[in-house]
Amino acid sequence: MSVIQTYVRTTAPRGRETERVGPFLATYSSNKHPMLNYAIPDDDAQPTSAEIDALTEAYRRRDLLPRLEYFTDVAPDLEKLLVDAGYELERRVPLMTCAPSERVDKAAPAGIRLRTPESDDDLRQMRAAQNTAFGEPAEVGDAEVEQLKAGLEAGVRHLLAADDTTGAVVGGGLALEIVDGTTEIAGIAVLEPYRGRGIAAALTAHLTRAVHEAGAHTAFLTPGDLGIGNVYARVGYRPAGECVHLSLS
Repeated sequence: MSVIQTYVRTTAPRGRETERVGPFLATYSSNKHPMLNYAIPDDDAQPTSAEIDALTEAYRRRDLLPRLEYFTDVAPDLEKLLVDAGYELERRVPLMTCAPSERVDKAAPAGIRLRTPESDDDLRQMRAAQNTAFGEPAEVGDAEVEQLKAGLEAGVRHLLAADDTTGAVVGGGLALEIVDGTTEIAGIAVLEPYRGRGIAAALTAHLTRAVHEAGAHTAFLTPGDLGIGNVYARVGYRPAGECVHLSLS
């Protein structure tokens, strides 16, 4: 678990401002969405009340919600300390991993083609579909497209799903860069009219195969709910722990 938490500490700061606050790595994004601004604790972190207060103030100064995301096995005593300081649990998210020997390949369903984005318009349509699927505004500005392109240059793999008949992009997903044999699969999303056909499973399987073939020995993801977790299980992912999100409103 420490290896995966170390991976997150390495990749989460990409494109963000960071700051050390006691036993925490605080990350700040130019996008003020709460999910893009959070702190990550050191392994076995047992902060003092003053260090937790300092972390809270660091986010308050930037008009951001004080938040943390981390794997509980890495810092088992931290949640109680944070709750005692007034933080509330937002959710517990399962951690799932897949090794090359466990991967189950899954083809795209009939009428759907999986492909790598080839243009700015592809990236824009893919992200718009993901945003819509996640209940976020569909609009994708030029700055976000440039961020996606920068990610590609840094080793991020994007994959979109397109309707063969209309050419419309109906979903997408990504695999972050591989660091010391570990990588994260994220952003798997499919527009509601196309769900239930195996597209999410195919996107996940295709990306997982790609990173395994590129040298990753561990692919991991954090499903948002039990339903999508069952989808990931069908392509070889198995429970390996949990991630918690806590914040102070």
